[in-house]
Amino acid sequence: MRHSGASIRRWASAALAVLAALACADARTAPPSVILGEWGGDHAGLVATPDSGTLEYDCATGRITEPLRPRSDGSVTALGTHTPGHGGPVRIDEVPARRPARYTGRVEGDQLSLTVVLTDSAVTVGTFVLVRGRSPHVVKCL
Repeated sequence: MRHSGASIRRWASAALAVLAALACADARTAPPSVILGEWGGDHAGLVATPDSGTLEYDCATGRITEPLRPRSDGSVTALGTHTPGHGGPVRIDEVPARRPARYTGRVEGDQLSLTVVLTDSAVTVGTFVLVRGRSPHVVKCL
C-alpha cells in the first residue's frame, strides 16, 4: 500500500498535535517546585517565601521554617511552629507559647489544603483550604 507525501504529513502533524496537547496537560497539572505567595481561605492565611512561610489563623499564628516543596503528586510536608493566641491585651513581658508543628497537605493548581498537627501532642489544630491570591478571612481573639 502506498501513501502520498501529503497523507504522511497530515498524519505526522496530527500525531505531533496530540503529543503537544499531552505535554501541555502534564505541564498544567505538575505542582510548582516551591509554593510561593499569598494564599487565603476561611479561617487562615499563608504567606510563603522561598525558604519559609507565615500563617495567621483564627486566634493563632504559625511559622513554617523550611520551603514548602511539593512532591510530584502535589503532597507537601514541612516543619515549623504553632503559637496559640488569646483574647485581651498582650503583656510586654509575655513570651508566646510556641509549639512544634508539622504542616502537611496537597497543592492542586491554585488550591492548597493544609493540616496543622502539634508534634509534641499529636493534636490536630485544623485543616485549612487556601487559594492562591485570595484574601484570608480570619477571626481575631476577643
